[in-house]
Amino acid sequence: MTNDTPPPEAPNRRQWLRTSLLASGLLALGGKAALANNLFAVPANPRGDEGLKPIMATGRLGPLQPPNSDGIRLPAGFTSRVVARSGSRVAGSGYIWHLEPDGGATFATHDGGWIYVSNAEVKDNKGGVGAIRFDRRGNIISAYSICTNTTRNCAGGPTPWGTWLTCEETDRGRVIECDPYGTRAPIVRNALGWFDHEAVAVDTRTGYLYLTEDKTDGRLYRFRPATPGNLTNGTLEVAKRIGNAAPYQLEWLPVPQPNPGGNDIRTRRQVPASSAFNGGEGIWFHNGVIYFTTKGDNRVWALTTGSNKLDIIYDEATAPNPILTGVDNVVVSRRGDVLVAEDGGDMQIVVIAPDRRVAPLLQVVNQDSSEITGPAFSPDGTRLYFSSQEATPAGGITYEISGPFQNL
Repeated sequence: MTNDTPPPEAPNRRQWLRTSLLASGLLALGGKAALANNLFAVPANPRGDEGLKPIMATGRLGPLQPPNSDGIRLPAGFTSRVVARSGSRVAGSGYIWHLEPDGGATFATHDGGWIYVSNAEVKDNKGGVGAIRFDRRGNIISAYSICTNTTRNCAGGPTPWGTWLTCEETDRGRVIECDPYGTRAPIVRNALGWFDHEAVAVDTRTGYLYLTEDKTDGRLYRFRPATPGNLTNGTLEVAKRIGNAAPYQLEWLPVPQPNPGGNDIRTRRQVPASSAFNGGEGIWFHNGVIYFTTKGDNRVWALTTGSNKLDIIYDEATAPNPILTGVDNVVVSRRGDVLVAEDGGDMQIVVIAPDRRVAPLLQVVNQDSSEITGPAFSPDGTRLYFSSQEATPAGGITYEISGPFQNL
C-alpha cells in the first residue's frame, strides 16, 4: 500500500490545488439540482399521533406516506429501489454485496454516471469497501471491491481530489485512502493517526482534515498536511474547548504520538488538556463549517473553521420537539440542510434546516434493530443513497431514493 499516484479519471491533487482548494463541487453533492432550496418554508408541525406528521413543508411536499413495498415512508412523489443486498450479487456484476454496509459517498464519472462506495463494518480483517457504478441514466453497470482485509470500516469521507477515505473503528484503527474506480491500490494514511476512527471531512478552503472518534471519551482531531492534498506528512492535533457553554472557542493542541504501539498511551489520552466528545460519529464540511454528531449526548455540532467557533445546532436534551435521536452519519446539502441518519431512534433520516428547524425526510419501518448508514446524493442531486445496516437476518440493504428533490 505505497502507491501515491492519484486514481485515473478522478481529479488529482495538483488540479485541486490549482482551483485554490475550492473544489467542493467535486464531492457527492455536486450538481445544480442538489437540494437547491431550503427544505423549510413554513415551520414544521409538532409530532402527530403517528410521530411523523412534521415534514419538510415547503408548500410543495406533504407528510410522509404509508410504507411502500420496500418498507420506506417517503413524501408524495418520491420512490425507492433496492440496489444491493448483503450476500447477493449486485445486478449486472459478479460482486457479492458486503455485510454491514456503513459509511458511503458518491463520485462523478467522466461518462456522466457516478459511483457509490460503501464501507463494510466487519471485524477481524474481513471488512473493506465495495462500489457500485451507475451510468448516466442510473442503471447499474458494475460493482466491485476497492479495499479488503481491513477491520470495522465504519464511516469515512470523500476528498476533493476524488478518493474515498475509509476509517477503521477499532483500537489503533487507521484511515485508508481508496480509489473509487478500483484500479489503484489502497494507501494506509498513518499520519492521520491510529485510534477508533469514525469519519473524516476535508476543509476545501485550507486542505485541513477533521476527524471524529467513536469512544465515550473520544476526541475531535484536526490534521494539517505539510502540503495540502498530500496525506503522507503533517501535524495531527486534538481540540480543546474553551468556555462553559456553547458557542465555544476551540484551541488545537499537537498530538505527541499519532501512532501509539500496544503499550503506549492511547491517542485520545495523550493530551490531558484536550476535550472529550461523547461518541463522535458522522462529519461533513460545507461552506466554511464542519458539521459533526456525537451519539453519546445526541448532539449535532457546527464548527466554523475560520474562527474556530464551535456551536451546538441540535441537542436532544433541550430540543422542544426531539424528533432526532441516535445521531450518526451526516451529509449536508448545497443549501446547508444537514441530513442526519439515525442509529436506532425511529430509523429516519432527519433534516436540520439552516434555521435549525427539524423534520424527518424518510423512515424505514419494521427494521428496529438496524441503523441507517451511508447517506449520499448522486452528483446531480436527484437521487439519495443509504443503507439499512442490518435490515434482515441475512444482512443489510442499500437503497436509492428518487424524486423531486429540486422542489425541496
